[in-house]
Amino acid sequence: MLALVVSHLLVALVLSLVSMRHSRAIYPVAALPPTAALCWALAHADSVLAGSPPVTRMNWSATLGLEFAFRLDTLALVMTLLVSGIGVLVLLYCRWYFGTPSGDAKRSASLLLAFAGVMFGLVLADDLLTLYVFWELTTICSFLLVGQSGVSRESRRASLQALLVTTLGGLVMLLGFIVLGESSGTYRISELAADPPDGAAVAVATGLILVGAFTKSAQVPFHNWLPAAMVAPTPISAYLHAASMVKAGVFLVARLTPVLSEVSYLPVVTAVFGLVTMFLGGWRALREHDLKLLLAYGTVSQLGFLMVLAGSGSYTGELALAGMLLAHGAFKATLFLVIGIVDHQTGTRDIRELSGLGRRMPWVTSVAVLAAMSMAGVPPTIGFVAKEAAFETYLGTGAVAAVEAGIVAGSVLTVAYTARLLFGCFASKRGAVPTEAHPVPAGMLLPPAVTALACLVLGVAYPLTDELAATYAERAAGSSGEYHLGLWHGFNQPLVFSAVTLFAGLTLAAHNARLNLLRSRLPRPLDAQRGYERIMGSLERLAVGVTGRVQVGSLPTYLGIILLAVLVVPGSVLLMRVTPIEQLRWWDNVLQLPLALVILVAAAGVVRATRRITAVLLVGVIGYGIGGMFIVGGGPDLALTQFLVETLTLIAFVLVLRRLPARFTETPSARRVRLPKVLVSLAGGVFVGFAALIFSSARDTPSRVSAEYLEHAEEGTSATNVVNAIIVDFRAFDTVGELSVLAVTATGVASLVLSSRSARRRKHARSDWRQLSATARPTAGEHGERGSA
Repeated sequence: MLALVVSHLLVALVLSLVSMRHSRAIYPVAALPPTAALCWALAHADSVLAGSPPVTRMNWSATLGLEFAFRLDTLALVMTLLVSGIGVLVLLYCRWYFGTPSGDAKRSASLLLAFAGVMFGLVLADDLLTLYVFWELTTICSFLLVGQSGVSRESRRASLQALLVTTLGGLVMLLGFIVLGESSGTYRISELAADPPDGAAVAVATGLILVGAFTKSAQVPFHNWLPAAMVAPTPISAYLHAASMVKAGVFLVARLTPVLSEVSYLPVVTAVFGLVTMFLGGWRALREHDLKLLLAYGTVSQLGFLMVLAGSGSYTGELALAGMLLAHGAFKATLFLVIGIVDHQTGTRDIRELSGLGRRMPWVTSVAVLAAMSMAGVPPTIGFVAKEAAFETYLGTGAVAAVEAGIVAGSVLTVAYTARLLFGCFASKRGAVPTEAHPVPAGMLLPPAVTALACLVLGVAYPLTDELAATYAERAAGSSGEYHLGLWHGFNQPLVFSAVTLFAGLTLAAHNARLNLLRSRLPRPLDAQRGYERIMGSLERLAVGVTGRVQVGSLPTYLGIILLAVLVVPGSVLLMRVTPIEQLRWWDNVLQLPLALVILVAAAGVVRATRRITAVLLVGVIGYGIGGMFIVGGGPDLALTQFLVETLTLIAFVLVLRRLPARFTETPSARRVRLPKVLVSLAGGVFVGFAALIFSSARDTPSRVSAEYLEHAEEGTSATNVVNAIIVDFRAFDTVGELSVLAVTATGVASLVLSSRSARRRKHARSDWRQLSATARPTAGEHGERGSA
């Protein structure tokens, strides 16, 4: 599994080289890793359905318990069909959509493949920390894909909004993962599902995790980043915002529903937020004229529907969720790709400018109608089969009936905006000139035709769909049920609801123009985009205000703020968790006493020094005294390093002091200013001292990591000094990184020195030239004398 994930990333790196010689081949080449992943998943489908999912684990720090864990279970299989299957079709579609790729198109090929790889890793992850790593990688890839080259202001704003919203949710979710993992004793998802934890900590963790899920899947009030991201090219929107990324939040809730089964408020919260999102997205879709924005708000609505099902925790709800995941991925990817064809061949996607495309593009229209039937829930498509199961889930009274009513109302809106999309895009309108359209290449039509056909096949071949969905539902809910996916369950309430939604939705679509007139007169007290912009504006003003008051060009102020932060955050925790210090010794060697006395006297002298050179020498005394402490403590290598650093620092100070006044020139501060400085510095010193004592006495036996270092130092590195072995061998990359930082810093300092010297030389050269010019320039009298001569 890990090899498949890595292959996506490696091929994505190679694509940049392929595009230099064969630009038309980059998208077919990019489709190879997702094709391999899809074939691999289908090859293991029997074992997954039989309850023997493939598992892969790779320890990257066994001592600390850190590992990459992957597991192909039924939910991961469903998501792989979407992520890899639709990924292959979208990449092949891009070959025709972009024509001869150049610029952003070449970059998008690598990014789309990388995104497919990290999304594949996300759905396979069986470890909370592994899941979080891939979660944030999808955020980074989507930021780059939406923003493209960043030339347009609109793309920059949309990509930044998506990045901020989803990253904020991801950080909150990470805190929830840590709380859940630490309170349960494991981060392995399969182990958590086998023995669901409970308690207050798990309830808190659930709330934090839901924030991350809601931001990723565009639930209210975080939904508006998704319509804004429609500035991306249509194939990118089809993949990210229909088949893969936006389903990550729904997938997360579905993945953790068995883990969080003891949290009573989970079904309620997901139902409330999901229904509000479903209704709001459908309501907004009825007023949009841009086909992509119409589909975007429709996606928001469908994601709310999926969230309601994901948090239900019941067998029928999870059954409907699996079916709806397949249905939504198929019909929404189809419609996005069809809109891409319309935009590409006509030059517009505004429904007010489109007319008569049904006659000019009959095959495209047929594909769109088939996908729209699935989205509206018309038999015999998979959309109808899954929606019938969703209606069956919440049959009952009380709160359950309220959820049922919300799903029916949201489904009415779905039918309405589906009809509006078909009519606005393909119908011949009165008084409108038929839209000119170029012929559609067969290669461009094939991918949406395949996904549209899947909408029909998954519905007609419902026994296969039911086998996959029922297997997932039984394991997710922990029980089985009598209900199964099918095209006919007799004359029952779900069938009545399906008929009502179709009739009411078509009626609403027919009267949508009047509804929009009424809607335009209604007040709009709440607007997600305006709220986002106001929040960002307030944060910017707050940042400017804080920066203006803190960054005042005063080094004592900066140090004071740092010390106060240390005192407030870790200091308060230390006070609450302080434990008595046992076996406290004042010294281990009698030589530590005179060295400590020298250090303290020198520190007091630095504070009272009035000459710069005196202060520098006293600081050097402190450094050499600490080096002496290292020698007494048995660390000659550390002492040598300390002596070298102090010597070089002292030389640098002396070279700089030659250009500064001999004495400190600043006026003494007033007493009301000096006293807070003294108190903050004393409090900081006391805190650091006590923290060192408490931390050094907290562990009376070596840690597992330290024991590993001690055990393998001599055998593995031929070093008798474990510190040297750690720096040079065990953590060599850290050392190389530190050396690189020093090299970069030295290069920067040398560049500044050389540039300042060059600037001074140019300044002197210009000054000398002016003087020479002034000397050589003849005066008016000289001109007259030369003329008379």
